[in-house]
Amino acid sequence: MEHELRAEYEEPGRPDAEVRVWHVVREHGTTAMCGRELSPTAATRPADAWGTGEVRMCHSCGALFLREVP
Repeated sequence: MEHELRAEYEEPGRPDAEVRVWHVVREHGTTAMCGRELSPTAATRPADAWGTGEVRMCHSCGALFLREVP
């Protein structure tokens, strides 16, 4: 299964909004693994960024992601 990271913003709708946290979504979707609905225009990153410490991750998404990846 393909995954990617999708941003949740501090102030959604503002073009200069800071990323609050990154969520894991399945197959280019907009619903995070934790159930949060994210903007289809939110920034994305490859799932490889998970666990690197480069981005602040949703704890729930991370736990569920670990169960799906080998």
